[in-house]
Amino acid sequence: MNSPTPCSRSWSISEDSLRRYVHFASENCIQELLSASDSSRFGNGNDGWKILTLDNGVEISKRRSGSLHTFRSRWLLKSVSPQQFITVANAIDAAKQWDSDLVEAKYIKDLEDNLSIIRLRFGENSKPLFRNREFIVYERRETMEDGTLVVAVASLPKEIAAGLHPKQNNSIRGLLLQSGWVVEKLEDDSCMVTYVVQLDPAGWLPKCFVNRLNTKLVMIIENLRKLAQACPTNGDT
Repeated sequence: MNSPTPCSRSWSISEDSLRRYVHFASENCIQELLSASDSSRFGNGNDGWKILTLDNGVEISKRRSGSLHTFRSRWLLKSVSPQQFITVANAIDAAKQWDSDLVEAKYIKDLEDNLSIIRLRFGENSKPLFRNREFIVYERRETMEDGTLVVAVASLPKEIAAGLHPKQNNSIRGLLLQSGWVVEKLEDDSCMVTYVVQLDPAGWLPKCFVNRLNTKLVMIIENLRKLAQACPTNGDT
């Protein structure tokens, strides 16, 4: 008699059901991102954010959310338009340029023009926090009425992810609980960028978890800043 294997559970759902689920889930993620970009802009207030570093116009802070931490970085990019920045941050084929731990990033499915399912894979040479891990995530891109650009990214539930893309034997499937960019247009074609990430890597967590992710955020910010500044403007607004 064959018995089911709990770890191999997967759900096969229609594309329409997947689209409706992702729309619902991403709406909440977008609101959380906008809230993080608005609250305590100068590091004051009682919203739970604790500043870890504040240097050269870059703020990195964290806030406890249950048993995990949410990390937030904010920085002012002078003479970089929101379009320049989001072009770089959205260029999944170029993602390895600003995240050296990333081995592979590929689209699994496009649900709409601004809504995609993506696989992110980190290899055996990545930092311990990401080593041999993969994430099956949605990416939703929206422009708010005031022109603010939001990119919301989060993992699909494990059963749905398994139905779309079976887990590789040598990898651990982590969960990106919420992540994304908020890019606000400022004067002189500059922009204020907020990046938020809450990650459950699954498996063993090193004690230096906080410091590793803090260091990683600084590295990503610097790499993205260089890429964005080198990105030509299209002349579009």
